[in-house]
Amino acid sequence: MDTRELFARLIQCEAGGEGTAGMQGVATVIMNRATIDYGEFSRVSNGGDVRAIIQQQGQFVCMRESIGGRYNSQNVYNMTPTDEHFAIVDWAMDGGRLIGVDESLFFHNPYSPTCPTYFPTNVGVIHNRIGDHCFYLPTSYYAQT
Repeated sequence: MDTRELFARLIQCEAGGEGTAGMQGVATVIMNRATIDYGEFSRVSNGGDVRAIIQQQGQFVCMRESIGGRYNSQNVYNMTPTDEHFAIVDWAMDGGRLIGVDESLFFHNPYSPTCPTYFPTNVGVIHNRIGDHCFYLPTSYYAQT
């Protein structure tokens, strides 16, 4: 599958239940990682390789076919993206970014009404919440990765 389809599947899997804004937020984080010029994601993307960001080990639960030794049915290989998912990918790859996510490099669903102040390992600090996802800006700890 090409990068566009993989990206669309990831958007559907990670944020399909979050509405357009939630999916655009996740797409914004992925593109922020692909275009940042310092730290771990800069090295992984090697100048903007979106596929390398999506496939980076340990980053997205939806890229794992098993978790804890059990089959993960919520993975990109079981997704069937729609025109909406592809439109969000095209928007993001053409430079679209969701206001409110800004330069965030991390997101997660805490399954809680509040967002933790810091993303695990303190590489991100809370910036905003959209739907069930908390978005985090990079800290000085990220800069050292």
